[in-house]
Amino acid sequence: MKHSTASKLVAGLAAVLVVTSACASDREGDAVVSAGSPSAAGEAAPASDAMFGTLESPCGEGDATGATDQGVSDTEIRIGYGDDRGYVKSPGLNKEMSDAVGAMIDWCNAQGGINGRSIVGTDYDAAMTQANTVMQNACASEFMLVGHGFAMDQTAEQTRVACNLAAVPGFTVSPDAANGPMTYQGVPFPVDFANGSQWFQLAEMHPELIDKFDIVDSTMPTIISANTKVRSVAAAAGFKLKNCGVTLNYEGESSYVPFAEKFKECGVEGLWTSRSPVPGEFNFIKALDQVGIDPIFMGEATWYGDAVRSWNKESGLLDNLHSGMTFQMLENADSVPAVKKYVELVTEKGGKTALLGMQATSSFLLWATAAKECGSDLTRQCMINELSQIHEWDGGGLHAVTDPGSNMPATCGLVVTLSGADYAQAFPAETGTFKCDGRYLVATDRSTWSTDLGPDRVSTKYLNPNIIRPTS
Repeated sequence: MKHSTASKLVAGLAAVLVVTSACASDREGDAVVSAGSPSAAGEAAPASDAMFGTLESPCGEGDATGATDQGVSDTEIRIGYGDDRGYVKSPGLNKEMSDAVGAMIDWCNAQGGINGRSIVGTDYDAAMTQANTVMQNACASEFMLVGHGFAMDQTAEQTRVACNLAAVPGFTVSPDAANGPMTYQGVPFPVDFANGSQWFQLAEMHPELIDKFDIVDSTMPTIISANTKVRSVAAAAGFKLKNCGVTLNYEGESSYVPFAEKFKECGVEGLWTSRSPVPGEFNFIKALDQVGIDPIFMGEATWYGDAVRSWNKESGLLDNLHSGMTFQMLENADSVPAVKKYVELVTEKGGKTALLGMQATSSFLLWATAAKECGSDLTRQCMINELSQIHEWDGGGLHAVTDPGSNMPATCGLVVTLSGADYAQAFPAETGTFKCDGRYLVATDRSTWSTDLGPDRVSTKYLNPNIIRPTS
């Protein structure tokens, strides 16, 4: 049975939702840094009774006053957040994001809010196809959107820009949202630069694969675009892809064996996928085993999760999985205070913990940090001014350092591998550290952008004379 357009997007977009963030910086050469360490995030955070990892809490009592902007009063700040959990074909989609922001709002309000103003959150459900309806509602009442993630954000971006609704998303998908005006992310994912850490790091781990790797192509437009970007990153890392010419139908194949045979005949020993861990992808992996090859299988951090863990526990066919990440593993909670704090706060509320939840948490903390600096002058203009000046950010140690103010991806990362149902950090060798290298920051081919950028690297598609820009 053919899928609807929206259902086609679920897995296709999931591969690009999250996880190629890391630290944009002026570093040359390479370095191994610990999460939340002074070398990872600038100067160490000062001591405080309320900490989030290494980050001193931006929340607390205060005397801020004034109805300074829509959604702001003497006593309250109204923000919107949310996900696509109501999508009927994938119930609970990205629910971990709203679970995280809800827990962070409670944590912040327990300390006194932001400068004494309580945070009032509206939890929106875009249910995949209702992103624009959500945006219309948010435009009418919210001060800002914070920590949200809507898979079809391209349908809502024009509305958001038209009403000057500034945003600090947990993730963006469409090019116009990723480089949108009045948008800052804890983990930036712009269209014009990419974090290529996993390719460079794989080259260090398996130099014998440099000329034996290939990419699994797809008929899905978003995956075609993603793979074009990935090819430029792989080339920058020194890979000479075999280009075996294998393209899988996104809607599935009656048999994956002929495609696996073609990869075998082509002599591949490593494969990249831009797809998420969906049943069709698992069937393809089974076919590789049936024809007698066991290539290194590499993908984005969407391959770090419970679905993959459960499938491999039964099959064992993904013990060769390598997944690139710029977040700390949840398994590191005992050794990384920020991860431990995130898990504690969300679990306490009965929520789901996952990478996207940590990503939403990072964006909430980024927003709160800027809001604190605005004090009584809490306006969207002040927020954009403050956010544009934050150039080193790691969410208190949740992830490698990023540059939200410049919307630049990172030059740090790590690689995890899977054995049975257990993930482990494989590179760098020391658990809880990232490797950083200026080479990891790769400028992408303009043909992959799918949007036009101005000299400030902001998408020009929906610009109007009234948008809010940073002022000195």
